[in-house]
Amino acid sequence: MENRKEVYFDNSATTRVFDSVRDVMVEAMTADYGNTSSRHIKGVEAERYIREAREEIAGSLKVKEKEIVFTSGGTESNNMALIGAAMAARRKGNHLITTCIEHASVYNTMSFLEEQGFRITYLPVDQDGIVSLDALREAICDDTILVSIMYVNNEMGAVEPVEEIGKLIKSIRPDIYFHVDAIQAYGKYVIRPKNRWDVDLLSFSGHKIHGPKGVGFLYVDERVRIRPIIFGGGQQKGLRSGTENVPGCAGLGMAVREIYKDHDEKVERLYALKDRLIQGLSSMEGVTVHGRTGRDSAPQIVSAGFEGVRAEVLLHALEDRGIYVSSGSACSSNHPGVSGTLRGIGVKESLLDSTLRFSFGVFNTEDEVDYCLEVLRELLPVLRRYRRA
Repeated sequence: MENRKEVYFDNSATTRVFDSVRDVMVEAMTADYGNTSSRHIKGVEAERYIREAREEIAGSLKVKEKEIVFTSGGTESNNMALIGAAMAARRKGNHLITTCIEHASVYNTMSFLEEQGFRITYLPVDQDGIVSLDALREAICDDTILVSIMYVNNEMGAVEPVEEIGKLIKSIRPDIYFHVDAIQAYGKYVIRPKNRWDVDLLSFSGHKIHGPKGVGFLYVDERVRIRPIIFGGGQQKGLRSGTENVPGCAGLGMAVREIYKDHDEKVERLYALKDRLIQGLSSMEGVTVHGRTGRDSAPQIVSAGFEGVRAEVLLHALEDRGIYVSSGSACSSNHPGVSGTLRGIGVKESLLDSTLRFSFGVFNTEDEVDYCLEVLRELLPVLRRYRRA
């Protein structure tokens, strides 16, 4: 077992950190370990990591450094954006718009806001997972204060027309806040929330781009007012109290630098892996690849249904051969049930419990894809016979 080939195709759940990320985090934990609120030199040294990370992130987005708020990750960023913006704008209206395929950290936050008296509209998507601009236009009304639509769907890799959505929203009502969950998109795309997309709030998590877990950020346009949801010592201008996670922020800043270095080359490698996997899957009997498969889909995610095989069974059979994939998003896996995304795109009943997600990172290779396809060709006939028996 020690020499078993290991293939990690679950990078949309989390990623292995870059060596440089590990190194700067160790430095921040063991040498420059001060509290950023301390006035002595140790505090100043710690604050330097925060400042440099904020500069790196702001530079990648072409926004102002003061518009970046560090959080504990994507879930907190989404909660802060939705609850904070909705509560701040409540006097203007109580209507919020989102889609039926959002991540649990958006969907469940919307459910909470509904309990607080807000009215929520859930927009449908087509069979490729793309939201209709016409449906969005019809949903916007005088009471609408916030629209939240993800950039890249975490289960199937659908890419929403964020730029067009932003322009549409602002052409109807410039005062409506537009929030984008960019957790699966950042690092895969060049993102310009301020100058190109009319995005007011944008969420991100570090561990999706070979950075550390437990740290992320929320971009908040300087013109946007949100209410904090964490209270305490007033750090980060009162928007997010609590001692800053210096090692995490340092690692996040380094991951941003690394992921956008030779960025086009990295993205093309991901698309090459995706194309190779899809080509192999499409040649297999009873396998359906969900959604779009070309360059208008995300480079790192492939969702495929395997007729006649339960997803959990196939997942563990692949695991026994050293291949790690998922049966949906990591968060939804904690609450077993049929994926809302798969239902939302109209996947047929026989594939709802037979779909796996393969997701790539910068460390994956074509040889790993070939090995995965080889194992699938071997396993599928056996597992299908077993199920019929």
